[in-house]
Amino acid sequence: MADVLARTTGRSVPRTARLCAVLSAVILSGAACTSGSGGPEEPSPPPEPARLTLATSSPLATTNAAGLLGASTSADTLAGRLYPPAFVHGPSGQQIPNRDLVTAQTLPGPEPRVVYTINPEATYSDGAPVTCTDFLLSYKAGTLPGLFDAFLPLTAQVKNLECAAGAREFTLIFNEGMGARWRQFFGPGTVLPAHAIAAKAGVTEEELVTALVAEDVETLRPVAEIWNTGFNLDNFDPALQVSSGPFTIDRVDDDGTVLLRRNDRFNGDPAEADAVVVWPKGTDIGSRRDEVSAIIADFTGGTPVDWVHRDEPGNTEEIEYATGVRIEQLVIGDGGVLSTPESRAAFAACVDQPAVAAASSQLAGQPVPAMAVRLSPAGSPATNHDRPVADAHLGVDLPRARLLSGSTVRIGYLGPDPRFAAMVEAIRVSCEPAGITVVDASAEGTTLGDLVTATHDEWWNPTISDGNLDALLVALGPEGEYGSVNVTTDDLEGFRAAEERLWQDIPTIPLAAEPRTFVVDRNVGNVVVNTGNSGIGWNMDRWQESEGQ
Repeated sequence: MADVLARTTGRSVPRTARLCAVLSAVILSGAACTSGSGGPEEPSPPPEPARLTLATSSPLATTNAAGLLGASTSADTLAGRLYPPAFVHGPSGQQIPNRDLVTAQTLPGPEPRVVYTINPEATYSDGAPVTCTDFLLSYKAGTLPGLFDAFLPLTAQVKNLECAAGAREFTLIFNEGMGARWRQFFGPGTVLPAHAIAAKAGVTEEELVTALVAEDVETLRPVAEIWNTGFNLDNFDPALQVSSGPFTIDRVDDDGTVLLRRNDRFNGDPAEADAVVVWPKGTDIGSRRDEVSAIIADFTGGTPVDWVHRDEPGNTEEIEYATGVRIEQLVIGDGGVLSTPESRAAFAACVDQPAVAAASSQLAGQPVPAMAVRLSPAGSPATNHDRPVADAHLGVDLPRARLLSGSTVRIGYLGPDPRFAAMVEAIRVSCEPAGITVVDASAEGTTLGDLVTATHDEWWNPTISDGNLDALLVALGPEGEYGSVNVTTDDLEGFRAAEERLWQDIPTIPLAAEPRTFVVDRNVGNVVVNTGNSGIGWNMDRWQESEGQ
């Protein structure tokens, strides 16, 4: 599964226990605690002013969107306005250059190159400059996923990143025949503050660059640990989580609520709002709506919005349902029962995508189409062109599926999620006649780090991890998840050929488009729905409340 997880020889055992502990802490953080000191109670602080608020379906577990935890929990929802991308994905799929961060020049050739020039005014919220070391760290995390627990599949296409410590220019050099998807590199929440990570690890920036270039594992081990866990929000570290974007984190409350403040050191246009509250998945919005001035919500389908009273006089909130560009799919571990293309093909043959999509639609309260392609969203020209490929893999082929008869497949997801549970149940029902037992293992595994994986030494001897899952149900964007794919959306024949190759290896099984539910307050201007990874908050810094709010 190098395509999806970008794994390399020597990948460490996934830190399953730690990832589960992080998510458990986030989900259960609302539990009340008392000091038990028996002393006099401190006076209550003055009430917070009502603020503009974004409600999300993400647990807000981390601001590192490039790690296994972040990729599994939609960290881009928050991280995109803290660590902006080189190219912003707009609501219509357009890729908008982020010149506040970098400009890029492509140099064609057998090994295509992209020369990036960092904006000389680009600065972190602690005053440190943005340098190529930040980008080098992101790239090397992707090429050493076993060390960093990273999820940056496209780095498999890169031969090298040339960077001198502290420089404002660097060059990305692609492997021969690669580079078509260069705009997908350095996405939201993936370029983190290397200077702050180095300081916490006790190395200089020059020492960090030397270790990254040499891939000095021993020197990089503490760096990787900080990169991987230091941005978890259950233990917010303001000295580490400094921001290069229009907002910075002011604080994280015990219930997982994040308060963003305008980043006064941001070199671009200042954010319109001086502060934005971000609520995590599971927030009781009905009981808290009086705390805020206006609510913008971005949910996956099925999240209740009964706190919106559309028929009340003076209501300013509107609900919008959309079919998302992301595709809900099973990411398959390459160890254990699904370790071979033949076993994965047999399992895929018992998955009834139309039945899974119907289960999702029922719980979402909106129709979503079944999907049997991975690289383009529902309804796009590429998806329509790939219809023959999709049709060949929709539905059930019991004779082929029976090759896996007697096997048990454990599927996890970030729960509790009744809609995902119904989708797994639909898979269980369609696979049962083939003799394949499908188990909802969401209590045992919730992230990509929980998958059973195989690594190989230089003699190709396998080592199987002790992951709790054979597959993870998760929504992934179609743009940058497959390291072997080197086509763009205007190459329809290339897209079809790439889909056919992916159906030969089967690193994932596409199921259905992701349903999305948005709530927009008409008193907030410049809110533009976006169903991509960053969601409706992609331009949060432009949101502006009407006077009097």
